[in-house]
Amino acid sequence: MRTSVSAEAYGDYNKKGKFQAPVHQKTPEQKERILSKLNVSFLFSSLDPKEKDVIMLAMKIVEVKKGDRFIKQGDQGDDLYVVDSGKLDCFKKFPNEQSEKFLLTYGPGDAFGELALMYNAPRAASIVAKENSILFSLDRESFNNIVKDAVIKKRNLFHEFIAKIPLLDSLTRDRKSTRLNSSHIPL
Repeated sequence: MRTSVSAEAYGDYNKKGKFQAPVHQKTPEQKERILSKLNVSFLFSSLDPKEKDVIMLAMKIVEVKKGDRFIKQGDQGDDLYVVDSGKLDCFKKFPNEQSEKFLLTYGPGDAFGELALMYNAPRAASIVAKENSILFSLDRESFNNIVKDAVIKKRNLFHEFIAKIPLLDSLTRDRKSTRLNSSHIPL
Protein backbone atom coordinates (compact mmCIF):
# COMPACT_ATOMS: atom_id res chain seq x y z
CA MET A 1 0.00 0.00 0.00
CA ARG A 2 1.39 3.40 -0.94
CA THR A 3 1.15 6.52 1.13
CA SER A 4 2.13 10.04 0.24
CA VAL A 5 3.33 13.15 1.93
CA SER A 6 2.67 16.60 0.58
CA ALA A 7 5.11 19.47 0.85
CA GLU A 8 5.74 22.79 -0.81
CA ALA A 9 6.22 22.81 -4.54
CA TYR A 10 9.29 24.41 -6.00
CA GLY A 11 9.41 26.01 -9.40
CA ASP A 12 10.18 29.18 -11.29
CA TYR A 13 7.92 31.25 -9.04
CA ASN A 14 9.89 30.51 -5.89
CA LYS A 15 13.47 29.88 -6.98
CA LYS A 16 16.03 30.41 -4.32
CA GLY A 17 18.20 33.46 -4.33
CA LYS A 18 21.51 33.82 -2.60
CA PHE A 19 21.34 32.70 0.99
CA GLN A 20 23.71 33.41 3.84
CA ALA A 21 22.93 31.42 6.97
CA PRO A 22 22.52 33.60 10.05
CA VAL A 23 24.98 33.15 12.91
CA HIS A 24 23.76 33.56 16.49
CA GLN A 25 26.39 33.26 19.20
CA LYS A 26 25.94 30.57 21.83
CA THR A 27 27.89 29.15 24.74
CA PRO A 28 29.76 25.86 24.21
CA GLU A 29 27.17 24.18 26.46
CA GLN A 30 24.28 25.53 24.37
CA LYS A 31 25.99 24.36 21.16
CA GLU A 32 26.42 20.89 22.64
CA ARG A 33 22.75 20.70 23.68
CA ILE A 34 21.54 21.77 20.24
CA LEU A 35 23.82 19.33 18.43
CA SER A 36 22.69 16.47 20.67
CA LYS A 37 19.08 17.18 19.63
CA LEU A 38 19.98 17.50 15.93
CA ASN A 39 21.79 14.16 16.06
CA VAL A 40 18.63 12.28 17.08
CA SER A 41 16.11 14.19 14.97
CA PHE A 42 14.79 12.62 11.75
CA LEU A 43 14.61 16.09 10.17
CA PHE A 44 18.38 16.49 10.36
CA SER A 45 19.48 12.87 9.88
CA SER A 46 20.78 13.45 6.36
CA LEU A 47 23.12 16.27 7.38
CA ASP A 48 26.83 15.83 7.85
CA PRO A 49 28.52 17.33 10.95
CA LYS A 50 29.49 20.55 9.12
CA GLU A 51 25.87 21.13 8.01
CA LYS A 52 24.62 20.44 11.55
CA ASP A 53 27.06 23.09 12.80
CA VAL A 54 25.59 25.59 10.32
CA ILE A 55 22.06 24.74 11.54
CA MET A 56 23.15 25.02 15.18
CA LEU A 57 24.67 28.47 14.58
CA ALA A 58 21.58 29.59 12.62
CA MET A 59 19.32 28.93 15.60
CA LYS A 60 18.53 32.05 17.59
CA ILE A 61 17.81 32.25 21.30
CA VAL A 62 14.22 33.08 22.28
CA GLU A 63 13.14 33.87 25.84
CA VAL A 64 9.55 33.18 26.89
CA LYS A 65 8.02 34.39 30.16
CA LYS A 66 5.86 32.20 32.39
CA GLY A 67 2.22 32.39 31.31
CA ASP A 68 2.93 33.67 27.78
CA ARG A 69 0.86 32.02 25.04
CA PHE A 70 3.89 31.58 22.84
CA ILE A 71 2.14 29.85 19.94
CA LYS A 72 -1.57 30.01 19.10
CA GLN A 73 -3.27 27.10 17.33
CA GLY A 74 -4.15 28.03 13.74
CA ASP A 75 -1.59 30.82 13.39
CA GLN A 76 0.91 30.64 10.56
CA GLY A 77 4.20 29.18 11.75
CA ASP A 78 7.66 29.67 10.35
CA ASP A 79 9.94 28.29 13.07
CA LEU A 80 11.03 25.10 14.74
CA TYR A 81 11.83 25.38 18.45
CA VAL A 82 14.11 23.35 20.70
CA VAL A 83 13.66 23.85 24.44
CA ASP A 84 16.93 24.72 26.17
CA SER A 85 15.50 25.35 29.64
CA GLY A 86 12.08 25.68 31.21
CA LYS A 87 8.78 23.97 30.55
CA LEU A 88 5.98 24.73 28.09
CA ASP A 89 2.51 23.18 27.99
CA CYS A 90 0.89 22.12 24.72
CA PHE A 91 -2.89 22.50 24.29
CA LYS A 92 -5.17 21.64 21.38
CA LYS A 93 -8.77 22.58 20.68
CA PHE A 94 -10.42 19.73 18.85
CA PRO A 95 -13.42 20.25 16.52
CA ASN A 96 -16.81 20.27 18.26
CA GLU A 97 -15.25 20.81 21.69
CA GLN A 98 -15.67 23.90 23.85
CA SER A 99 -12.22 24.12 25.39
CA GLU A 100 -8.63 23.21 24.74
CA LYS A 101 -7.26 19.91 25.98
CA PHE A 102 -3.86 19.61 27.60
CA LEU A 103 -1.65 17.29 25.53
CA LEU A 104 1.85 17.34 27.03
CA THR A 105 4.62 19.40 28.58
CA TYR A 106 7.78 20.17 26.64
CA GLY A 107 11.04 20.32 28.58
CA PRO A 108 14.76 20.70 27.88
CA GLY A 109 15.77 18.89 24.68
CA ASP A 110 12.23 18.64 23.32
CA ALA A 111 11.37 20.17 19.95
CA PHE A 112 8.16 21.42 18.35
CA GLY A 113 7.12 23.25 15.19
CA GLU A 114 8.35 20.73 12.62
CA LEU A 115 5.16 20.95 10.56
CA ALA A 116 5.67 24.68 10.07
CA LEU A 117 9.13 24.02 8.64
CA MET A 118 8.31 21.05 6.47
CA TYR A 119 4.86 21.89 5.13
CA ASN A 120 4.24 25.58 5.73
CA ALA A 121 1.28 24.42 7.83
CA PRO A 122 -0.66 26.41 10.42
CA ARG A 123 0.16 25.69 14.05
CA ALA A 124 -1.53 22.44 15.09
CA ALA A 125 -1.65 23.36 18.79
CA SER A 126 -1.06 26.20 21.24
CA ILE A 127 2.01 26.47 23.45
CA VAL A 128 1.91 28.24 26.82
CA ALA A 129 5.03 28.77 28.97
CA LYS A 130 4.60 26.88 32.25
CA GLU A 131 7.71 28.66 33.55
CA ASN A 132 10.28 31.11 32.22
CA SER A 133 11.90 29.28 29.31
CA ILE A 134 14.74 29.63 26.84
CA LEU A 135 14.28 28.14 23.37
CA PHE A 136 16.39 27.84 20.26
CA SER A 137 14.55 28.81 17.08
CA LEU A 138 15.29 27.77 13.50
CA ASP A 139 13.54 29.80 10.83
CA ARG A 140 11.99 28.29 7.73
CA GLU A 141 14.30 30.01 5.25
CA SER A 142 17.40 28.59 6.96
CA PHE A 143 15.82 25.14 7.10
CA ASN A 144 14.91 25.23 3.41
CA ASN A 145 18.30 26.48 2.31
CA ILE A 146 20.44 24.23 4.50
CA VAL A 147 18.52 21.03 5.19
CA LYS A 148 16.53 20.62 1.98
CA ASP A 149 19.58 21.44 -0.14
CA ALA A 150 21.63 18.83 1.72
CA VAL A 151 18.94 16.20 1.11
CA ILE A 152 18.71 17.09 -2.58
CA LYS A 153 22.50 16.92 -3.00
CA LYS A 154 22.65 13.53 -1.28
CA ARG A 155 19.76 12.22 -3.38
CA ASN A 156 21.50 13.40 -6.57
CA LEU A 157 24.69 11.60 -5.53
CA PHE A 158 22.72 8.38 -5.07
CA HIS A 159 21.05 8.87 -8.47
CA GLU A 160 24.47 9.34 -10.08
CA PHE A 161 25.73 6.20 -8.38
CA ILE A 162 22.71 4.13 -9.42
CA ALA A 163 23.00 5.43 -12.99
CA LYS A 164 26.43 3.73 -13.20
CA ILE A 165 25.05 0.27 -12.38
CA PRO A 166 24.56 -1.58 -15.70
CA LEU A 167 22.06 -4.03 -14.19
CA LEU A 168 19.64 -1.12 -13.67
CA ASP A 169 19.95 0.36 -17.18
CA SER A 170 16.55 -1.01 -18.23
CA LEU A 171 14.76 1.00 -15.50
CA THR A 172 13.55 4.52 -16.15
CA ARG A 173 14.82 7.34 -13.92
CA ASP A 174 11.41 7.46 -12.21
CA ARG A 175 11.52 3.73 -11.50
CA LYS A 176 15.05 4.01 -10.13
CA SER A 177 13.89 6.89 -8.00
CA THR A 178 10.96 4.85 -6.69
CA ARG A 179 13.33 2.05 -5.71
CA LEU A 180 15.69 4.54 -4.12
CA ASN A 181 12.89 6.20 -2.17
CA SER A 182 11.56 2.89 -0.87
CA SER A 183 14.98 1.71 0.24
CA HIS A 184 16.31 2.18 3.73
CA ILE A 185 18.93 4.68 2.64
CA PRO A 186 18.60 7.72 4.93
CA LEU A 187 17.89 10.62 2.60
